Amino acid sequence: MTVNQQILLDNRPQGEAVESNFKLVQSPLPTVGEGEVLVRHHYLSLDPYMRGRMNDSKSYAQPQPLGEVMQGGTVGEIVESRHPKFQVGDKVVGMGGWQEYSVVNPSVPGALRKVDTTHVPLSYYLGAVGMPGVTAWYGLVKIINPKAGETVVVSAATGAVGSAFAALAKARGCRVVGIAGGAEKCRYAVEELGFDACIDYREHPDTKTMAKALKDACPNGIDGYFENVGGYIFDAVLLRTNAFARVALCGMIAGYDGQPLPMANPALLLVNRIKLEGFIVSEHMEVWSEALTELGGLVAAGKLKPRETIAQGLAAAPAAFLGLLKGKNFGKQLVKLV
Repeated sequence: MTVNQQILLDNRPQGEAVESNFKLVQSPLPTVGEGEVLVRHHYLSLDPYMRGRMNDSKSYAQPQPLGEVMQGGTVGEIVESRHPKFQVGDKVVGMGGWQEYSVVNPSVPGALRKVDTTHVPLSYYLGAVGMPGVTAWYGLVKIINPKAGETVVVSAATGAVGSAFAALAKARGCRVVGIAGGAEKCRYAVEELGFDACIDYREHPDTKTMAKALKDACPNGIDGYFENVGGYIFDAVLLRTNAFARVALCGMIAGYDGQPLPMANPALLLVNRIKLEGFIVSEHMEVWSEALTELGGLVAAGKLKPRETIAQGLAAAPAAFLGLLKGKNFGKQLVKLV
């Protein structure tokens, strides 16, 4: 336990991201100062937002610095502590990044949080009962704010955010429709996650066919939409929205490689008096406790059964991340380090 493996952002993508944008290095194990802890990461989270931060362009977050450890969520165990409130063996969630160990000052707000693995597996704190789950909760509860009987739609339906969204929306009495890639994912959405219907975007590759599929799946129109993708799927959803529909704009993965994402019918925002709100969940820490309590309860009750795709070892992270951007993962994408 003297070496810490790390993955750095070595150079910025020119268009599509590739494995050579990353660099695997070894560095000495960091020393633990007064008031700090050393965390051994068990799992590393891979999330679509990371692609946007690889670009050196204006966005809601600072670009990932070149030559530094890729930033990202981690769960693990404290292996050394010089902080009075954290003990060796405590399980924790934080933002340790793409590396095997990190030194953290737990007194910094939001830097590290103890978690209970009695009823919720450790890895779930990076997905259903972590940032993605809270993201789904905020978009549904605070922006879409559905009434029982309304129809809500989510793209990237079987991922960490989409699966939590389904459980939360069903608990509120909604008709829930997902959009996902592939027949197997759509089957899983309906049979395991509780979606009322799921549309395979691979079978509906343009606005016209997607809008027709949405009309069939949402006979009473769409009252709320949680957007992760953008592009033609967003155009198709807007065609099916009801008056006073609400859109929670979380991500636009279709544009992460840098190409613009024009809207075909922006006048529909006016015609249907649509409320569209973009949000970043880290700016709403005041709701995390409430959201995590509900999400943990849904997992414990068996009403939220998230699926995980797990890559083995830190060196596998870049390929797994690029696969995530192409929809090759099934559920939450993680890297197992221990």
